Amino acid sequence: MMINLSILNLKVVKEKEVNYDWANKSIDAPEKVVDVAINVLELHERAEESFYIFTLDVKNRINGIFEVSRGSLNASIVHPREVFKRALLQNANSIILLHNHPSGDPKPSQEDVDITNRLIESGDLLGIRVLDHIIIGDENNCISFKRENLI
Repeated sequence: MMINLSILNLKVVKEKEVNYDWANKSIDAPEKVVDVAINVLELHERAEESFYIFTLDVKNRINGIFEVSRGSLNASIVHPREVFKRALLQNANSIILLHNHPSGDPKPSQEDVDITNRLIESGDLLGIRVLDHIIIGDENNCISFKRENLI
């Protein structure tokens, strides 16, 4: 009996490209991620939670920005498989997690802390470090898990 086999190829498809002053420089502070979140992604203006990852190369330069999920007013479903699928396709050395709180208050919920810890554990297994998780509230209001010693 003959069985058909599918021969597959994985590719990352560029949806758009944005010129940015420091796009080819190392990400060495949460403020750089926040700047992209506000000025490029406009996360502070979203009416629903959106969860993104920034994939970084070995020199901590952004080599990809991916929307992982978009949820409701106060929740978004995030699964390690969906996060690391993108990181692996981009050959990421590390990632930064990013999402918004439409309420304007960036204080992390227990769910935010739990998923961050789960993603850190998953990344450790795969050899992809989670460097930070940043929550965007209002335009001038954000929290870095790393700065708050939550990572």
